[in-house]
Amino acid sequence: MFKNKTLVILLLIFFTSKTTFSQCAMCKAVVENGDISMAEGVNSGITYLMVFPYLLIGLLFFTIYRYNKKVNN
Repeated sequence: MFKNKTLVILLLIFFTSKTTFSQCAMCKAVVENGDISMAEGVNSGITYLMVFPYLLIGLLFFTIYRYNKKVNN
């Protein structure tokens, strides 16, 4: 049962990923009209902004894991 759900989720992500390759019009215009260093700066900024939500979610799951481990012992 779990393997079927995982397979369905992976297939759904795979088939819908083509529509997620778009970007906002402003970012696209800056990258197209700028030089290489400007494009690298935009990519670095996006990466910088992307890191913190993942860190927060990781911290949340770690806290839940520790709480469940403490309750079960």
